[in-house]
Amino acid sequence: MAITDEINWTLFDFIIMGSLLIFLSIGINFVSNRTKNLKNRGLYIGILVLIFTFIWAELAVGIFGIPFAGS
Repeated sequence: MAITDEINWTLFDFIIMGSLLIFLSIGINFVSNRTKNLKNRGLYIGILVLIFTFIWAELAVGIFGIPFAGS
């Protein structure tokens, strides 16, 4: 990697992270266009960001020990 040798991402890692970010942005755009109530919009976007964070943490360090995270 460009900054340090401790991070060793493959092309597959970049594809997965890019797709996670794209799905998050599509979800936020969908929620923003469909909900009129600001309180509900914030709640739904917060839930999407929380789901994204859990998936990201699991794939990064395997917090929950799910097999697809790799070890």
